[in-house]
Amino acid sequence: MYFKVLKSKLHQIRVTQAEKEYEGSLTLDADLMDAVGIFNYEKLLVSNLENGERFETYAIVGERGSGVCCLNGAAAYKGKVGHRLIVMTWCTLSQEEISSHKPRVVRLDSNNRIVASAV
Repeated sequence: MYFKVLKSKLHQIRVTQAEKEYEGSLTLDADLMDAVGIFNYEKLLVSNLENGERFETYAIVGERGSGVCCLNGAAAYKGKVGHRLIVMTWCTLSQEEISSHKPRVVRLDSNNRIVASAV
């Protein structure tokens, strides 16, 4: 039997931009993606802490060190600049793998800088 479990989480990342005229996705700082192991074009589940919206999209790599978190396309209607998001990815593990699995989680400050991490 296999189970879908949390792989990674960017906790309280702040939206820095919203671009409605884009094909769609969530642009993220490459350093933040690396910190939790998010891959370019990987499926994301996003929760907006300000308005309760939850939506799926995919990651697009952004400028390294920029702190960018840009809602693109239809996702731009799900939040505003300054909103805090939780960005999550998932993986599928066997029952044996679950016992040793630890998701990669970082908590961010209001400038999208890492203040705490768990691996």
